[in-house]
Amino acid sequence: MFEQIFEKVRQKSPLIHNITNYVTVNDCANMLLACGSSPIMADDLEDAVEITAICGGLNINIGTLNQRTIPAMFAAGKRANELGHPVVLDPVGAGASRLRTDTALGLLDQVRFAVIRGNISEVKTLASGRGTTKGVDADVADRVTEANLDGTVWFAKNFAKRIRTIIAITGAIDIVTDGERAFCIRNGRPEMSSITGTGCQLSALTAAFVTANPDQPLEAAAAAVCAMGLCGEIAYRRLTDQDGNSSYRNYIIDAMYRLIPAELEKGADYEMR
Repeated sequence: MFEQIFEKVRQKSPLIHNITNYVTVNDCANMLLACGSSPIMADDLEDAVEITAICGGLNINIGTLNQRTIPAMFAAGKRANELGHPVVLDPVGAGASRLRTDTALGLLDQVRFAVIRGNISEVKTLASGRGTTKGVDADVADRVTEANLDGTVWFAKNFAKRIRTIIAITGAIDIVTDGERAFCIRNGRPEMSSITGTGCQLSALTAAFVTANPDQPLEAAAAAVCAMGLCGEIAYRRLTDQDGNSSYRNYIIDAMYRLIPAELEKGADYEMR
């Protein structure tokens, strides 16, 4: 299943419009290129709507909000909806400030999203309208563990069903659900959290996978999560005593570039609930 999904990404090479944060924009572009997709970045209102129209999918990331780019996010999201293009939301830091929370909730109200990808604290903020997000990281009390996995799956399914979209909660254990089925994914390495932007890269990657597989959005989102985690595992095995988080970041992108669909199929570590 994941093999065919990844093959379509490589075959179709979807053009993905990213309105994303300036901390990780270069890494997101390189991750899209590595998976076989193509990136374009446009965050000015006069540019964003037109660029959205020529792309296959849209990735909105609120990591470095400002008053200039927020209107572009809304306008591009609405234009993508009009065209029937999938839109991914990465609500970075939702719950950490009023601006982030209000913007994320406003986008959720006015734009239809194919996938929402965030950590558990960010997703809880969207579900409740408030949160305890610590910066861009999940609150320690919200971490997904084996002990609370059943309850978190129940929460994610109910939220996905309520807003009629796919919810991807990523962390030590990833959960991807459409409200009926849930992938519980255990790919990845804890060291990935030492790199700024692996979540941002994953959201861009998710947009590419979903855009290339419009008839299988749940499976495509889960495949993207598995692929990112698997590349984290492959890259970790490459590290030497002289390498740090900068090398690890580059090795993850390299691993995605070298990953073949059959390897993703074999290495994907998940169960269905």
